[in-house]
Amino acid sequence: MEVACTRSSTQLLHARQAYHARYKKALEEDVAHHTTGDFRKLLVPLVTSYRYEGDEVNIKDKHYNDEEIIRILSTRSKAQINATFNRYQDDHGEEILKSLEEGDEDDKFLGLLRSTIQCLTRPELYFVDVLRSAINKTGTDEGALTRIVTTRAEIDLKVIGEEYQRRNSIPLEKAITKDTRGDYEKMLVALLGEDDA
Repeated sequence: MEVACTRSSTQLLHARQAYHARYKKALEEDVAHHTTGDFRKLLVPLVTSYRYEGDEVNIKDKHYNDEEIIRILSTRSKAQINATFNRYQDDHGEEILKSLEEGDEDDKFLGLLRSTIQCLTRPELYFVDVLRSAINKTGTDEGALTRIVTTRAEIDLKVIGEEYQRRNSIPLEKAITKDTRGDYEKMLVALLGEDDA
């Protein structure tokens, strides 16, 4: 979900091509094979679609069901998605993520839907949440920490770091150095762009 939501359509197309070259299978087929139910209904279109990248926005009055939301999330430009959710907020008096929080906390599809919307509309907040989970638990989730720092270093890691500090009252670099050691720590700090590693 993270890759499908944070990469451009061209980057996702290249990722699908690389996946096919490496594994001799289509990414969307493997996603469909390894997921079921609502997860499949959301994830397969996210990795399959070629998302429109333009700035044109078209808002119509309509009520949305799950399938319509999945279609919008998997095919519309980020500008269109933001405009749609701004309209939702105007019509309902609260952000869509706030509305979705009222659902069952144990509903994994609802959690995936919230993460997808956050990842598409405010990726820096999504990555801050993932980093907080990776760092603030017993034993660092090195996979998540490494994935975010390495894949976002040249894109928006500075913005993510600023948001992390704003939301957690501690600089991201300090949180990482508190939780990691040795060459691994030095590599992460170097990718953060800090000089005191």
